[in-house]
Amino acid sequence: MTHRKLNNLNLPVDKRRSFLNRLQSVYAQMDSKYRQVADFYQFHCKGCDDNCCETHFHHHTIIEFLYLQSGYNTLPAEKRKCIRAGAGDVCRLKHEHKNTRIMCPLNFEGLCVLYEYRPMICRLHGLPHELCKPGGRSIQSPGCDAFAKQCQEKSFSDNRTEFDRTPFYRQIAMLEQELRKTVEFTSKIKMTVAEMVVTF
Repeated sequence: MTHRKLNNLNLPVDKRRSFLNRLQSVYAQMDSKYRQVADFYQFHCKGCDDNCCETHFHHHTIIEFLYLQSGYNTLPAEKRKCIRAGAGDVCRLKHEHKNTRIMCPLNFEGLCVLYEYRPMICRLHGLPHELCKPGGRSIQSPGCDAFAKQCQEKSFSDNRTEFDRTPFYRQIAMLEQELRKTVEFTSKIKMTVAEMVVTF
């Protein structure tokens, strides 16, 4: 039922474009900060054995659902058909084998076909980070396994730096709140990329 609601939001084209443009601006800031911190550590994730595209992150915002959908709609019909079929396979396999690592249906030959439209967590994964939770509690997390292998020396140095995700989470939360109010959408969502794609 939630999936049907997501694809039938009462959102005029100009309003949708405005929300997605504002999200794109947040993503640009996020990507810039990520590159800055990655450059500090000289971290790269090409050729990673522990591929985060096999990690099935859950996404909780309708604005990112719409942004990914807008990217999907730019692809040729045959490509969309192929991706949607792959997403269905991923969803079925994950249902049958919950702990199995399966490649994201957007990954073709090691590259994301919707890289410019990927959700927030796909953009932030890998680097050590901190996040200030509502109420003021701050949590720190180490980087991914690839980061630990590449950057062990710097990651434990006195001048180490962490990627503060807080301002980006807050900006997206504010956009999400505004969008939900505009379309009168109150349901919670918890979807992987594959689960989003099969509804497009």
